[in-house]
This record gives sequence, C-alpha cells and structure tokens, in this order.
Amino acid sequence: MMTRQSITLTKPNDEWLKARIESEEYTSKSEIVNDLIRRAREKEQEKNEWIRTKLIRAEESGFTDMTREEILSFSKAELRRHGKI
Repeated sequence: MMTRQSITLTKPNDEWLKARIESEEYTSKSEIVNDLIRRAREKEQEKNEWIRTKLIRAEESGFTDMTREEILSFSKAELRRHGKI
C-alpha cells in the first residue's frame, strides 16, 4: 500500500522534476521522489556495510601502537580515499 503525502518544493526543484518527466526519464513526480529515496537508502546501507566491514577488520587486527591523532588522520584519509567524506 502506498501512502499519499503532500510536499512543498522550491521552484528550481519543481522545474528539475518537471524536466525529468518531459524528457520521459520518469512518468511522474512521485516516481522520481520514490527513486531518489530508494537510491539514498541504498547508499546509506552501503555506507553502513562499509563501516561494519571496517569495524570487523579492526577488531580482528588487534591492538595498535598508533597514537589517537595518527588513527584519526589515517581514518580520515581512508574515508576520503573511498569517497565517504
């Protein structure tokens, strides 16, 4: 069952949605919004899986001699390298 929602869009966002429909990429604004939400949910799930994998690897690797600052720097570099930040 699908629920109905009422949303207010800015003019540029509404024009962007209309352009997607006019190009026949989508058939309705609802279809576009549902697709955007689905993609955001998938991206969030992928990010969570990536973090989970990193945590498991870290737990399995044992302790480190790195300082707190080194760990933070390394972690940020890894996130950037994988396009997560």
